[in-house]
Amino acid sequence: MAFKVTIIDDEAGLVSTIKGFLEERGFIVSFAYDAIRGLEVIRKEVPDVIVLDIMMPGKDGRDLLKELKTDPITKDIPVIMLTAKDEQFDRDSVLAMGAYEYVTKPYDSYALLRQIKNVLEKFGKLS
Repeated sequence: MAFKVTIIDDEAGLVSTIKGFLEERGFIVSFAYDAIRGLEVIRKEVPDVIVLDIMMPGKDGRDLLKELKTDPITKDIPVIMLTAKDEQFDRDSVLAMGAYEYVTKPYDSYALLRQIKNVLEKFGKLS
C-alpha cells in the first residue's frame, strides 16, 4: 500500500526535492506552496502525513496547523513541521498545538523519511 504525504512549503526547490525522494520510495506525494492552497489539497487528498513549513507568505504554518487540528476531517492527520525556525519556543509552541514532530532546515532526507515512517507506525498505518 502506498502512503500519501502532502508537503506544504513555499520553497519550490525544496518541495521538488522531497517529492522526488519520497516518490522514489513508493509514496504518493501532493503539495502546495502556500497554506490556503495546502488546505484545499489536504481536504481533497486526505494524506496519511503532512509535512508543513512554518514561515510562508500570507497564512503561515502555525495558522494552518490550528485550522487542521480543529477540523473534524483533518484533526487526526499527523503533521511534521519542517522549518528553518530552530528556537525552542517555536518547537514547543507547534508541538503543543498538535504537531507530531519538528524537523529543522537544513534537513537530512533520510532523517525526514525516518520521521515519516515513525509517524505512520505510531498511528498504526505501518507495521
